[in-house]
Amino acid sequence: MQTYAALIAYDGTEYHGFQRQVETQPTVQSTLEVVLSRLSRQPVTVLGSGRTDSGVHAVGQVISFSLAWRHSSEDLQKALNANLPEDIAILQLKQVPSSFHPRYDAQRRAYVYTVYDGPVRHPLKRRFSWHVYKPLDEEKMNRAAKSLLGTHNFATFGQPPQGNNFVRELFVAEWLRSENDLTFRIEANAFLYRMVRSIVGSLKLVGDGTWTIEEFVRAFQAENRQACGTVAPPQGLCLVSITYKNLSWSDGSA
Repeated sequence: MQTYAALIAYDGTEYHGFQRQVETQPTVQSTLEVVLSRLSRQPVTVLGSGRTDSGVHAVGQVISFSLAWRHSSEDLQKALNANLPEDIAILQLKQVPSSFHPRYDAQRRAYVYTVYDGPVRHPLKRRFSWHVYKPLDEEKMNRAAKSLLGTHNFATFGQPPQGNNFVRELFVAEWLRSENDLTFRIEANAFLYRMVRSIVGSLKLVGDGTWTIEEFVRAFQAENRQACGTVAPPQGLCLVSITYKNLSWSDGSA
C-alpha cells in the first residue's frame, strides 16, 4: 500500500463542494473516490486540504490517498486524468510518507476572489467572477483590508469547521485591478467556514460606498456574525495554493 499526494484543479460549478455528502449530490471528493476505486479495484478514501463550498473552484487543492498500485506515479496520474470528468484534473502527483495529512500538515492557505465591475454583464465571466454593476474603489477596500492583517478573532466573518476557535493569522489581504476585473488575494494559516466570501462581501460595501472604512473596522472588531455585511457568491472564489514544510510541487504553486 502506497500513499500519494496530488495537486488538483477543478471547476466547482457542478459540484456540491469538495467534501463527500449524500450519494445523490456530486462532490469533488466522491468523484475522485469513485475513479480511484474503479482503477484500483478496492475502496479508496480521499483526504483534502480544505472543504471548498458548493460552486467554489480550485487550482491548488491538495489531496492524499493510499492504494496498492503496481505502476509508476506518472501512470497513475495519466489513468486518473483519462477517467475523471473534464472539470477535474490531477496537475501533479507524487508518493509521500503515510503520515502525511493534506489538512493538518498545511501551514498556509491562499485564495483569490474575482469581482467583475463592468457596466454590462459578461457571459464568459459568469462562472468565475461576481458581477457588480457599480464600480468599486479598490483603494478604499485595500485600506480596510489592512485592518485584517495579523492574528485576530474573525468571528464576524465565519464559523470554525470544528471546535470554538475563531482566531486566525492573516498574512496577505490585497486587491489588484486589471481594467474591470478586481482580484482579492487572501492568505492565512487557516480559514473559518465562509470567511473569505464574508470578508469580500463586506469589503465590497466599502468599495461601493455603502460602508465607510471605519464601519468595516467596527464590524470586524465586533466579533459578531450578525455584524457581517453581504456574503459574496461562491463562483468568484478559487483556492490557489497550500503551503507545506515538506511538500512542494515542480512549479512552486503549492
